[in-house]
Amino acid sequence: MVSQYGIKLAAYLISSSYGDFCSKVCECLLSRGTLTLAQIIRFTELSRENVINCLRVLIHQNCVQAFSIQQEVAFGEAPKIVTQYMVLFDNTIHKMRFPKFMQIVSEELGKDCLGIFEGLLQHGRLSLNQIIDRNMQTPDNSDVHAVRESFSRLLNACFVERCPAPEPFLAPPEEETPAKKRGTKSAKIAEAPKTIEQRALETATPMESIRFLMEIDTLSGASEEKGMESHNIATLEEKWKQDFSDAELSSSGKKKEILWRVNFEEFVRRLRHKACIEYVRIRLSDQAGIVLSAILELTRSSETRLKTDKSASVSINDIYDEVIKKDGGLGMDLERVRASLVQLGCQIPTTGIDETYSIDLKNIIELAQNEEVESVVLKRYGREAYRIFRLLTKSGRLLETDKISDTTFVEKKDTLKILYKLWKDGYLHMEKVSVNGPKQALFLLWEVNKESLWVRVLDEMHHAALNLRLRITYEQDQEKEILQLPTEKLVGELEKRYKRLRKVRIILESSLMNLDDALMLFHDF
Repeated sequence: MVSQYGIKLAAYLISSSYGDFCSKVCECLLSRGTLTLAQIIRFTELSRENVINCLRVLIHQNCVQAFSIQQEVAFGEAPKIVTQYMVLFDNTIHKMRFPKFMQIVSEELGKDCLGIFEGLLQHGRLSLNQIIDRNMQTPDNSDVHAVRESFSRLLNACFVERCPAPEPFLAPPEEETPAKKRGTKSAKIAEAPKTIEQRALETATPMESIRFLMEIDTLSGASEEKGMESHNIATLEEKWKQDFSDAELSSSGKKKEILWRVNFEEFVRRLRHKACIEYVRIRLSDQAGIVLSAILELTRSSETRLKTDKSASVSINDIYDEVIKKDGGLGMDLERVRASLVQLGCQIPTTGIDETYSIDLKNIIELAQNEEVESVVLKRYGREAYRIFRLLTKSGRLLETDKISDTTFVEKKDTLKILYKLWKDGYLHMEKVSVNGPKQALFLLWEVNKESLWVRVLDEMHHAALNLRLRITYEQDQEKEILQLPTEKLVGELEKRYKRLRKVRIILESSLMNLDDALMLFHDF
């Protein structure tokens, strides 16, 4: 469930890029969940044509996924196939992370790949021919083979992937999976049923074997012949209409071109690794950060395939070989590597026959989340509240008021006042326990309910991010006339106003980037 300010932030991002109508459709889907076309028209009160155009834009920009289901009708009538639309909240929020994604591509693959990547960010989905046509318009990228090579490098790095099926059909659950025999091991494992949205995404996603595969026929033939001529890029409207069609084959029977998009999952994974390494460097040591970086590099492919919170097991020799390749790792020996692994929470095997290690990234992320919330408590409520909250976070259980007061060395009267304040603001959970005896006593027990608190913290972060975006827009609108002036006319008072705007914008955008790091820590990692 998306929080209140998460919905508002997503709607604002869509409004800034694609207009108010698209924002209204997006907000409707976020607030009400998966809907049919008729329901969207009714709830938004937009015309059918406007809603269809908005859905075309949002699908092409990877913010909405369509899927079909079988709807039961009256007895004796044939089942009806209905198309439904679900909003992709994560992809929508990723729009404010495009600069981070571009920096990763630029640092790893260079400016040639960055040009192709930028086009995919801008247009959402493109075929290889459209990518080539777009790059042929720039004088620096007139070589078709160079463009293909750059695109191939993006695929190999998993920065780009095939687009999902435009409108997959979801069979009724009983038809999808045959009933398992009673008493089998798989039948004993109780799994939570998947939501219809989860099933739609799984069905739409291309198989892993072809997800990053560029077919041979896309590398030759029509593209090469067209490459020597001048081409105009297809308009966005034409591409949206092409992508919105749910037919796999055109009316002539010719197979449609494969469409490609940015693989956000890979960038989130890399940013997750970067955040974990940085946290370990600061909280433990530089050497522990180097060892963690080496393990994550070695287990990259298995983590992508298995999608687990724990890295695959790696031998000590493989870890050491990777460590000495890192900056600052050349001077480390096996004993230092083992000491760093202990810092990272690994157990040293008693026998050296099979000395392998794996890292629990989930534990590192939880520690970072705890510290982030503790820092918020410190700024809002003071040092004594910070000590109390930190104690409850680390204990992970209900504690009585006197116990908290004695452990944190805070007066009981002040302790009770702080606990009530934190409870009232939603940071703590309280339970009252009555004890019967010669004298009836009432005890107050306190704990941190992370599940509900993390949701609250995330909503506050979405609120803060929205406010920063609005402030940036406000500052630019206030000085719109200054931004439109040529540089040579910015003198005197105009120059001061321009410098002030530039300084304010840098501060606000820097704050937004730092806030987004914390936001990803709680939502994406």
